[in-house]
Amino acid sequence: MSRVGLKPISLPEKVSINDDNGVVKVDGPKGKLEFSLPSGITLAQEDGNIELKRESELRQQRALHGTCRSIINNMVIGVTNGFKKNLEIIGVGFRAAVKGSNLDLSLGKSHPILHPIPSGLKVTVTDNTKIEVEGIDKQEVGQFAAEVRSYHPPEPFKGKGVRYVGEYVRRKAGKSVQK
Repeated sequence: MSRVGLKPISLPEKVSINDDNGVVKVDGPKGKLEFSLPSGITLAQEDGNIELKRESELRQQRALHGTCRSIINNMVIGVTNGFKKNLEIIGVGFRAAVKGSNLDLSLGKSHPILHPIPSGLKVTVTDNTKIEVEGIDKQEVGQFAAEVRSYHPPEPFKGKGVRYVGEYVRRKAGKSVQK
């Protein structure tokens, strides 16, 4: 039994949901999002709450039941509040800047890294080392932040690299001199 899938999704006042033959459209103050429901999962709307129902107890449908509920809940949160990821760059000479529709990263390589910014995201850089990614799609925000982090993940000896704000990097001791 999917406990997550059975929870109802409460709709804020300014959000509307339409189900058009398995395509869920969520409209809110920050924008619009769409999601295609897999076969066997249906949407039921009752007095300001939304419930997802499944047709059978097959293993795949039970798994998708909770997943679809979480995705639609994240869509509702995204169009009302939005999502944000903060990254920080640590290292001498490491910096970032927004140039047009690209994020320009200088991470100790022989060339600058130009990472394209998707159209639904807003990326701001402060102090040349702090990157803030904002958007209404949770998956898109997280994917962009993960791609930027993957160019130079934090290394365990000096801690240099791109990391999430508040991320703990386990440090290792360097080579010790043997006598």
